[in-house]
Amino acid sequence: MIKTLVFDLGGVLIDWNPRYLYRKLIGDENDIDSFLSEVCNSEWNVKQDAGRALAEATAERIALFPEKKSLIEAFYDRWEEMLGGEIDETVAILRELKSKGETLYALTNWSGETFPIAEARYDFLQWFDGILVSGVEKLVKPDPAIFQLLLNRYELQTQDCLFIDDSKTNIEAAAGIGFETHHFRTAAGLRQELIATNLL
Repeated sequence: MIKTLVFDLGGVLIDWNPRYLYRKLIGDENDIDSFLSEVCNSEWNVKQDAGRALAEATAERIALFPEKKSLIEAFYDRWEEMLGGEIDETVAILRELKSKGETLYALTNWSGETFPIAEARYDFLQWFDGILVSGVEKLVKPDPAIFQLLLNRYELQTQDCLFIDDSKTNIEAAAGIGFETHHFRTAAGLRQELIATNLL
């Protein structure tokens, strides 16, 4: 019996994409691909999600790629321009769950320094009973320790929780410690599962 829903944020409820910024700064899509795979790549970004200071991260990349200094600095100086809108269809589901009185938490890989920008922009983040931000906790999904921290802090049981994430790796980690899971691909697919389990 599911009593609690745990949502990932980026890619599920919030549209975040560095390309929104770098399309303004780099004309060619292939050059954007190269920059985001070689310079400011996901492996680098996840260290900030794990709590590394943005200033330290920026300095490290500039030391490695001095010719890209202005583009590297833009990553966090203009980070807000990477935020798209809320993902309306999923937010509508969240609104319905909230109106029904369901217990809602969020578990997100996100820099503790940039998360307040999202909090100020997206009102629906106030609907959660609690939000665990990796950069604040200095733990990141798929580390089982961050799932355990969520359980401990909010006195939850894995078998009572449905964890919703667009990352297969994170879903597998949550399932491995006993969570019910939904690998998010579309809001329609999520809605279908929630109806089937009488949560909507």
